[in-house]
Amino acid sequence: MSILVYMVIISSIAIAENQNQFVYNGFHGSNLHLNGIAKIHPNGLLELTNTSYQQIGRAFFPFPIKFNTSSFSTTFVFAIVPKLPKLGGHGITFTISPSIEFFNRALANQYLGLFNITSNGHPTNRVFAIELDTMKNPEFEDIDDNHVGIDINSLQSYVSAPASYYSDKEKENKALRLLSGKPVQLWIDYDERDMLLNVTMAPFGTQKPWLPLLSTNLNLSMSGSMHVGFSASTGSVPSDQYILGWSFNKSGQSQSLDYAKLPPPPPPRSRPRAKPDFRVAVPSVISCLLVITFIGTAYKMWIRRYEEIREDWEHEYGPHRFSYKDLYNATKGFKGRELLGIGGFGEVYKGVLPSSNEQVAIKRVSHSSKLGMKEFIAEIATMGRLRHRNLVQLLGYCRRKGELLLVYDFMANGSLDTFLFTNEKMNLNWSKELKSLKEWLHHLFTSMKIGNKL
Repeated sequence: MSILVYMVIISSIAIAENQNQFVYNGFHGSNLHLNGIAKIHPNGLLELTNTSYQQIGRAFFPFPIKFNTSSFSTTFVFAIVPKLPKLGGHGITFTISPSIEFFNRALANQYLGLFNITSNGHPTNRVFAIELDTMKNPEFEDIDDNHVGIDINSLQSYVSAPASYYSDKEKENKALRLLSGKPVQLWIDYDERDMLLNVTMAPFGTQKPWLPLLSTNLNLSMSGSMHVGFSASTGSVPSDQYILGWSFNKSGQSQSLDYAKLPPPPPPRSRPRAKPDFRVAVPSVISCLLVITFIGTAYKMWIRRYEEIREDWEHEYGPHRFSYKDLYNATKGFKGRELLGIGGFGEVYKGVLPSSNEQVAIKRVSHSSKLGMKEFIAEIATMGRLRHRNLVQLLGYCRRKGELLLVYDFMANGSLDTFLFTNEKMNLNWSKELKSLKEWLHHLFTSMKIGNKL
């Protein structure tokens, strides 16, 4: 019985070595040689790696293939779905090697499950690979984190290019993102006679572009039995890496894949909802509250700056009431250069009312003045009723917390005391002074008589 089984195995290997081509439209029942975390889903989808960290997944044709010549053609459809949007690793390789056991000591991460620190770059490896690299590794002089490279015995690519395809319709190269999660098809064609290797890629379902992504003269010199398959790895940022279908021919053009029979890859992941980081959120909230408190306090202080006092008695008296803001602006903030003098009970400022451009004199009663609220009211009541061409006219008033203000006509020539009591040359003689006094007394007496009659 054991002899019969042995003969069947030997016969299968012999048949496989003489097999020129194969095609997998999905991998259900394919009997691939799987290694690492690679597995085949029930729908035939080959998963090389999942979102586990720093893992390797490999899948090889179950038997070695005898290369009479080095010419071959292959195509496959792959998809890479990163765990994090736009960030995943490390990539997939299609590889041809004389031994599967050679990879047993290979590493994950940037080594893609092909080599380790000591074996990378060794000329006796006899390993050929096409890498689909999604991480930029300076030690291998990678051009970016989204490229296709041709590797011979080393992960330092012989030649590489950013992932893209030539659009026959638009006559230009179009970028492809390997980590898009969308299926992409790759074609690899090597002609031993011309020693020409072409690598072409395009979005899934697109006709093979006539212009390859990579085209280079290369002497692969493959002979004897070789293993063909895929290797992939993850690192600190993993990805689900899939093969949907695969066709291979060692002596001619590979057979086209039947797209309708290929299993679909899982959809690209949506961006995960970020969990609130209280280490950032709490200080941010506190900072916002402090800013709001500061703004509120500043606004309240600004309001208080112009806040005025209004009481019921003010409706009884007639003089016009001015806003503190208008008087503040009229005197340019009660600046010293607008000060006319210091009289009874307070300072007097010159001002220009913003609403009428009328010049006024504003008496600002000081905090230390003995003039209380009753006196202030009395002055408003008394002076507001007096009308005489020789008396300064009271125009209005303003009350604000801690401040009492009276607004008068502005006397461009100064007050009477300036003429009477200064040491400067007197501008009034005695006759003029007596005449003014007589007119004022007459006006006052007349007003009193009218008031008595009323």
